[in-house]
Amino acid sequence: MAQRYFGSAVKRSEDLRLTTGNGRYTDDIGAREAVKPYEAAYVRSPHAHARITDIDIDDALDVEGVVAIYTWEDLEGPAGEPLPVLIPHPSLHAPRTGYALAKDEVNFVGEAIVMVVALDRYIAEDAANRIRVDYEFLPPVVGVTRSREAAATVHEDIDDNVAAHLVQENGDVDAGFAKAKHTLELDLTIERSASIPMEGKAVHAKWDDDDKSLRVYSSTQTSTSVRAAIAAKLQLPLTKVEVIAPDVGGGFGVKIVHPWPEEITVPMAAMKLSHPVKWTEDRREHFIASSHEREQQHKIKVGFDDDGRINALDVVFWHDNGAYTPYGVICPIVTSTQLLGPYKPENYRVEFYSVYTNTCIVTPYRGAGRPQGVFAMERTMDRIADYLGKDRTEVRQANFIQPDEFPFDQGLMFQDGRPLIYDSGEYPKQLESLKKQIGWDGIDALREDARSRGRLLGAGIACYVEGTGPGPYEGAHVNVLNDGTVEVAIGLTTQGQGHETAFAQIAADTLGVPFEKVRVTAGDTRRFGYAVGTFASRAAVMSGSAVHLAAVQARDKALRVVSDLLEVSAEDLEIVDGNVQVKGDPSSGITLAHAAVLSNPLRYAFDEAAKEATQFAKPGDPDKPPIADDSEPGIEGTDYYSPPRSTFASGMHAALVEIDPLTCDIQIVKYAVNHDCGELINPMIVEGQVQGGLAQGIGGALYEIMEYDESGQLLNASFMDFLLPYVTEIPMESRGELTLEHQVTPSPLNPLGIKGAGEAGVIPVAALIASAVEDAVGFRITEMPLNPSKLFDLMRAHDAGEIEDTKAGAQRLAATKGQL
Repeated sequence: MAQRYFGSAVKRSEDLRLTTGNGRYTDDIGAREAVKPYEAAYVRSPHAHARITDIDIDDALDVEGVVAIYTWEDLEGPAGEPLPVLIPHPSLHAPRTGYALAKDEVNFVGEAIVMVVALDRYIAEDAANRIRVDYEFLPPVVGVTRSREAAATVHEDIDDNVAAHLVQENGDVDAGFAKAKHTLELDLTIERSASIPMEGKAVHAKWDDDDKSLRVYSSTQTSTSVRAAIAAKLQLPLTKVEVIAPDVGGGFGVKIVHPWPEEITVPMAAMKLSHPVKWTEDRREHFIASSHEREQQHKIKVGFDDDGRINALDVVFWHDNGAYTPYGVICPIVTSTQLLGPYKPENYRVEFYSVYTNTCIVTPYRGAGRPQGVFAMERTMDRIADYLGKDRTEVRQANFIQPDEFPFDQGLMFQDGRPLIYDSGEYPKQLESLKKQIGWDGIDALREDARSRGRLLGAGIACYVEGTGPGPYEGAHVNVLNDGTVEVAIGLTTQGQGHETAFAQIAADTLGVPFEKVRVTAGDTRRFGYAVGTFASRAAVMSGSAVHLAAVQARDKALRVVSDLLEVSAEDLEIVDGNVQVKGDPSSGITLAHAAVLSNPLRYAFDEAAKEATQFAKPGDPDKPPIADDSEPGIEGTDYYSPPRSTFASGMHAALVEIDPLTCDIQIVKYAVNHDCGELINPMIVEGQVQGGLAQGIGGALYEIMEYDESGQLLNASFMDFLLPYVTEIPMESRGELTLEHQVTPSPLNPLGIKGAGEAGVIPVAALIASAVEDAVGFRITEMPLNPSKLFDLMRAHDAGEIEDTKAGAQRLAATKGQL
């Protein structure tokens, strides 16, 4: 493939539309139509755990403008059954899912009980407020600790609150500990957070009563799977359901879950009422009734030698999966396997328990279990280094997988059901580059400068490996139109990643056409019906490879068409700037548009170009059919890419933080990223992905936490109380605070040599900030996130002798006699 666009920082073609108010989101659908959609609102449980004893809708029926009210009793057939467990797993021995509308019992604040449909949302909300639900209260289980105690249960028939339990081991951990000269134990905790996209969930449904077909618009990360779920739940033929993801204002994992209750009840109402129905999630609904992630408790034991080389690593952790398990145990599986990072402990055993709580469900959020695993591993690496009195980078180098050891089999099963085999990487070189970026060897001088200004300075480092591009497949269709325009259709959805640009770059290079001639459509089941979805940093690997393969088919077809016309071998032809020509002779061929016309023999001519394809335009071979037996009309190609296993990107981050010891304000003064996602389709897009992930990672490390009280009430379900970082809190290249470098180790598993990049920026940040803050304050940091209030409490606890000093911290304290 001639690389004219691949690897170039082509400006994103979708940005003008999105940044000038011309995006088209689900809430915009139907706004300009004569028939306005009805709008829905939901009565949601105000209690974390209760039985429903009665629902009284009489007062709501008196509200003028109410069209219909639905409860669980109105859900027919499969729609009234529990929502599916999307990813069954042998370890998930006690799966539970909710209903589209609650039946008998509610298990978290925000669970939908009643749906109200009215002429507009205001009326629907007013009517919903008049509906009275009576409850019999049950004891709520909030947090991992109370779930483990099992004094109360979330689901009556699961007496230990455990949904899943899994053990994986590579090697002999007990023998490794017997061999180890040193051992340490750590207890670590990460609290709950959430993705908070700009646009919440939204659904718009329109039923055609004449041909019994349903069109649904949804702000989703997987339109094809939503389509299949709706067809199954509402008992419709798949061919009668269309699902379209228009512009989507962010996903970050929360929108890969499907079907959401609203994706069943809104289409159901549209069918029952023979009228369009829409629902757009408000911000409080998103906080309490979408999904969260991150909360885990880890107990770690590690054995190692004098060089810090790990002989045995034994990890047990508990994962909070909330009230239900619709997405299975993907997050804890990812934690348990990606915890290993770029390292090769001689023996590794990991055990997890996924437990129920009476809180919002937990599903993947950008990083999807990796931040917790990296936090566990990198805290362990720092602890080993401190114990041995070694530089933190030295201990990491002692445990790295070496470049000549790839492919490297970690001996575990990954989230895609395939072996955890790393495809490529060069970790020692990556770390050396990172040290230069951050100025690692000059940190002591910076520390003294900060001390002279009354501040504490600390340096942190964190490494990770990210499994990307899991299967099973993605596909693409490439079609050359008669005017030379190239249409590319892919099945997965886009939420701002730059797919229209990146996939156009691939198609343009493969076909040999100008970038401006390529149009990309995503997430529309009318255009492409078979796909899996956008998650796990898989779009570039999966759909990018599929676009390339489909474009190869179209290119080969074009060469065959022109080969017959010019009576030359297809091998002697090339496509350059949309012209199919003899290699090295631009004057010898025809345009790709012309070839598209000729590829479709016609009986009727609709324009001047079409005349050349009609039966009397030129003599044909009377012994051959107009279309060969092994061919078909048009210049187009459809292909699918299905990988043998995931690709594995890697990255290393370092940071310098300064802390005000009086206010405990934490400022990131310098940040360095060294990232490897194989070949880069568009470096500008990759850098944007990394920086966006970094912003979310900093939010999760320093500000964002979902605070539940003991009764299961979310205490900070608004932007008044849930803190998001501003641009002032995020390191910026323009201010000289951020450096970003790329290392390229191509993947051998796909035709483009690429790996995923979508989650890279967020994964190591919590571990990194913990490392830097611990280095600054000189005592153990074992919990995240770490906002100023939390750090203030930790400092007071340290002053009271309740928190252990690090060895390095104790030495610095002694050297300065306790003074700043």
